[in-house]
Amino acid sequence: MTRFPLSAAALPWLAAAFALASAGCASASREEQAARDQVRAAGARLHPAGGRADLPVLKADAPLADYLRFALLNHPAVEAAYADWRAAVLAIGPARALPDPRFTFEADVTNVLEQFMPGLMFDFMTPGKRAAMAREATAASGVARRNFVSAVLAAAAETQKAWIELAYVDEAIRLRKASVSTLDEAAGLAAASYTTSSGMASLDSQLRLINDLAQTRSQLDALGDRRAAVRARFKSSLGLLPGDADPPWPQAALQASALPDEDELWRRVQASNPGLGEMRAMVDMALAGVEAARRTGTPDFQLGGMVDLKMNPLLYRPLANVTLPIWREKIAATVAAARARQEAASARVNAGLLEMAAQLAQMLSMVRESDRMIGTIDGTVLPNLERIVASTEAGYQTGISGAAMIPETRLMALNLRLERAAALRDRETAATGLLLMTADIAPATAPLITGVRASAP
Repeated sequence: MTRFPLSAAALPWLAAAFALASAGCASASREEQAARDQVRAAGARLHPAGGRADLPVLKADAPLADYLRFALLNHPAVEAAYADWRAAVLAIGPARALPDPRFTFEADVTNVLEQFMPGLMFDFMTPGKRAAMAREATAASGVARRNFVSAVLAAAAETQKAWIELAYVDEAIRLRKASVSTLDEAAGLAAASYTTSSGMASLDSQLRLINDLAQTRSQLDALGDRRAAVRARFKSSLGLLPGDADPPWPQAALQASALPDEDELWRRVQASNPGLGEMRAMVDMALAGVEAARRTGTPDFQLGGMVDLKMNPLLYRPLANVTLPIWREKIAATVAAARARQEAASARVNAGLLEMAAQLAQMLSMVRESDRMIGTIDGTVLPNLERIVASTEAGYQTGISGAAMIPETRLMALNLRLERAAALRDRETAATGLLLMTADIAPATAPLITGVRASAP
């Protein structure tokens, strides 16, 4: 560290100090300027004209993208991650700047003031050391930038998962209501059959239908409670507090989303996964830390000058000091520790790749299992049930079969559709996880993370 004290009476010294300080300033690097541009671009979308962004007007029939935009512009987790990123970018300038000048004062006093020596002190270190510190701070802002991208994608994924769950619960309630109606019809037909042709079989059928009806109504009540919980989750994912007004609840049917093949998904995971991006940014920060640690062996200079205002003529006292970084073991340990942090960060990237590979395989397995179940239901089981229903209705009209068989076969079809809805829900939840792994949740995230995505080196 360098001190450069100058008295108010020594204008030539002051001018020389400022010239030396200006010459030693480390200017902003291209990486620092790029970080400023990126955080400014994201801020322009989150806080246009320094205010709050206009939220989309939500409607019950609005597409998922509108709800996602609402969540990203309103969720406090996104705002917190942006503020942390902006703070990290703003910390780059102080890391490379000269320390603030300091006013100093010295006096000797016995019975009277014998000596009065003010001065002005400047602390500065070599430009190379300050540039290395700036690069480390810039790399730290890169970690904060990746954290912001992760926060944006996580908020979008949570909203999309809550949307999927809400659509499933709404569909399940609709199917369960249809099941209650069908069971009511079946119970009525069984009661009529029992009164016209008494027999234990008819009584058993009637009691079984009554039990099934009670159980289905209980399941319907449970689904109502579940919908209330899912709506609370969905509202929270939009960044709305419990006391805030409820948003219009979306009314959308679940549909299978298209996914790239496994090789393409793995390529996107390696290139764009937000978690891997954070790890790679930490490697960059560790590399910059190694360079900064090496600079600890560079000496720092202390220059100064004071003036005694009581003397006539004025007494000037120039000062000059230099640090002596002679403890080589200390310097070597500092560099070795920085290298160890770099190695740890690099190993975490490889560990992250292994974890991503396992997660990708697991989620793809869930998607494929759901696809097989949906394909079997759509291609074989449901068509066969529909043929059975048609055959039963035709048999009843011709007197071959009883009326009780019609609602029972319809109930089987309703239960099968509920299984299909559950399989589709599981598929889309897994697909959302895959899209999160590839930083491709929805187009609504693009305006906030364009230019700040994680990318493979």
